[in-house]
Amino acid sequence: MIFFTSFWIIFGLISSCLGQAYWYETIAHQGVAPYNPQGTAYQVFRNVKDFGATGNGVTDDTAAINAAIAYGSRCVEGVPGVGCASATNSPAVVYFPAGTYLISSPILPYYMTQLIGNPNALPTIKATAGFVGLALIDADPYGSSVPDYGTTNVFYRQVRNFIIDTTNMPATSLARGIHWPTSQATSLQNMVFNLNKASGTLHQGVFIENGSGGYLNDLIFNGGQYGMNVGSQQFTSRNLTFNNCGTAIYQLWDWGWTYMGLSINNCGVGLDMSDGGSTAQQVGSVTVIDSTFSNTPIGILTARSSTSLPLTAGSLAIENVAFTNVPTAVEGANGVSLAGSTGSITVAAWVQGNTYSPTGPTSTQGATSAFPRPASLLSGTKYYTRSKPQYNTLAVTQFASVRTAGAKGDGVTDDSAAIQAIITSATAAGKVVYFDSGIYKVTTTISVPAGARIVGETYPVIMGSGSFFTNMAAPQPVIRIGSTSGETGIVEWSDMIVSTQGATAGATLIQWNLASPSTTPSGIWDVHTRIGGFDGSNLQVAQCPTTGTQPNTNCIAAFMSMQITSIASGLYMENVWLWTADHDIDDVIDTQISIYSGRGLSVESTTGNFWLIGTAVEHHALYQYQFANTQNVFMGYIQTETPYYQPVPQATSPFPPVTTLNDPDFSTFCAGKSATCYDAWGLRILDSKNILVYGAGFYSFFNDYSLTCSNHTSTTYNSNCQTQIFGIDEGGSATEVYSGSTVYVYGLNTLGVESMIDMDGESVASYTANENVYGANVVRFVS
Repeated sequence: MIFFTSFWIIFGLISSCLGQAYWYETIAHQGVAPYNPQGTAYQVFRNVKDFGATGNGVTDDTAAINAAIAYGSRCVEGVPGVGCASATNSPAVVYFPAGTYLISSPILPYYMTQLIGNPNALPTIKATAGFVGLALIDADPYGSSVPDYGTTNVFYRQVRNFIIDTTNMPATSLARGIHWPTSQATSLQNMVFNLNKASGTLHQGVFIENGSGGYLNDLIFNGGQYGMNVGSQQFTSRNLTFNNCGTAIYQLWDWGWTYMGLSINNCGVGLDMSDGGSTAQQVGSVTVIDSTFSNTPIGILTARSSTSLPLTAGSLAIENVAFTNVPTAVEGANGVSLAGSTGSITVAAWVQGNTYSPTGPTSTQGATSAFPRPASLLSGTKYYTRSKPQYNTLAVTQFASVRTAGAKGDGVTDDSAAIQAIITSATAAGKVVYFDSGIYKVTTTISVPAGARIVGETYPVIMGSGSFFTNMAAPQPVIRIGSTSGETGIVEWSDMIVSTQGATAGATLIQWNLASPSTTPSGIWDVHTRIGGFDGSNLQVAQCPTTGTQPNTNCIAAFMSMQITSIASGLYMENVWLWTADHDIDDVIDTQISIYSGRGLSVESTTGNFWLIGTAVEHHALYQYQFANTQNVFMGYIQTETPYYQPVPQATSPFPPVTTLNDPDFSTFCAGKSATCYDAWGLRILDSKNILVYGAGFYSFFNDYSLTCSNHTSTTYNSNCQTQIFGIDEGGSATEVYSGSTVYVYGLNTLGVESMIDMDGESVASYTANENVYGANVVRFVS
């Protein structure tokens, strides 16, 4: 969306000059963390200047900034087994007013910390010439040979609105802007990295060596050896600009990574995904769309060839990518794979890897047909995108606090009436509803009308509790967006969590009924569901151990995470994680637990028009994503995990299929098949048109908590945790017949699964024909 991006870049520059006040700096800070050991004395919001930071660009502010982070009872990192592994009970926002903050050693954000700068005058974090440490912001330090926080369990953190500056440091010193090995519900947003540009520079902007992310957006990199030096199981990255870097992106490894809206200018190499060489490739797959490369000798460097290993490693899909003065668009192990030009060319679509259309595999390297793009999903020729609103032009008087309105957020008081009243009145008055940090217990549905704007402080929780949510036969939403009788308009919602407490088998955490136009859809950013595994949930190790008779009726905690009903339309979702907890985040060693939730994300809209950018759905019993009788859906990257306990009990225990919801009928589909057929679907698409997937990872690691079924060693490649995971018009009962879905996928990755795709009553793609770095990959599939 060129106009939108350009507008905000210009607006940001103007605002930085004006230094406009930011509402969040002056709003009353009364957020609470009710289960923190300090109780009401715990301080959620911290302004670094209150702890002695000057921001004058002269004084060393390192100690003051870290004191602001460390204040109170926090989850302090340390050697695994000694330091805190994770915790939800000590959230913190560390705020930086405008200024230049000089540091000589790393800033260390603890678990569940948000670092937020003034978006109207971005604060600068600048290294001294003698800076010592792994990175200016080290989000997961190495206290031993491994990072202190387990990288695949680092959730709920953000850094946004900063300039990161390493230019004081010598070019020949290894310098990194931010060390960011993280997982779901994490993000970097609206940041500029100024790196030393001198010849031989070793500076890097973002360094990620591990994790299971995650989301990066609206980042600018100037100079350095690498703008980004990154590797993770999966990630989604959008609107990244690289100027004058040696290599814009060095891809260390991945299973799958989706890049949208890259702008790479005057770099030596745009994207280098050749790590490991052709005989030991480390990069599984990459998808690049709606991007530009200019004045860069090599656009994309790969190590793939007709004989490279693993078989499908180095898979690459590019669509709608423009190259200007890029002599080599794609270079492989044996030379030029896709010629560029000293002029300008636009590549409609080009892939390398195994393709299915729908039969295969066909080993492909070359041009292919671009996926059909519904006009309702586009802005110009690119897919529509929209960054999370920060409401930075609004005055503080335009915000209405739920705690000021009488809600307690203490996890005990019934806040239903107070929350409903302030959402209704504030929306009518045109104000933004502000959820101070806290856990807000509700015992009935909260209705959100069209026109509402809701923003949270460090992931406040709305927690459905009580008898209203217990009846599986008559499910009730915790949050309802739009009336069930039909409502049109727009809602914006960001930075919150919806959860349940105890046995709530009839809870649908989010129900979306609102019809919004595709030109200006509703949006949710950094809004997550979390079912169990946190203090106050009554769904932790003590209540829901993996041992004993299962399913434990006290741990049947949700009917569905999110339902988009047939009357809804026009919703943009960015960095959304719908999670049923597999472990207790507040347990000292992250002990596994058994929590039961029926369904993940169900999309039933007949009108369609949905964007799912950087979303994940995990550990629901029947399915993670399901699209039925809908159309015009863009997704990338999507990620799932199958419940660890399955198939003991099977998917339908304790959730019998509901035909009116198009639930899968395992008794029909799995008749005569092995027990591993009775596991949750990762993605089901039924009677739907124009379902476009730009990167997907469907993972099944366990069989009844055993990892043997997905073990990969030098001599073993197991992928038999479950039979199937991705079904097109599959899995219905004898009376449920689906057909004709049109599905388009780039970069499909599966792990622990025998059949990668099922359609028309049979397996279309097997993992044995598509082995990749750690799993299996199909670079392009068309139904």
